[in-house]
Amino acid sequence: MSSGSRSSSGGGANAEWSTRENKLFEEALAYGEGTPNPWQKVSCAMGGTKTDDKVRCHYEILDADIKLIESGRVLYPKYNTHGACN
Repeated sequence: MSSGSRSSSGGGANAEWSTRENKLFEEALAYGEGTPNPWQKVSCAMGGTKTDDKVRCHYEILDADIKLIESGRVLYPKYNTHGACN
């Protein structure tokens, strides 16, 4: 399993995930990996704040985002690196 949030794209289905829930989700992914019902394990490790189905959906969205980034189809912003922060 790989693992953030789609909040930068305007929200969508993941807008209701808090920063704390995202952190718990990321940490819990290791608990579910390689088990018969990984989404139930992740949901339980998160304290049951999200259903198995919401956890699975969250993972699938993040996985798709990672694949887009790795494929080079996501452009990186051009940051001002010349004296912007002293």
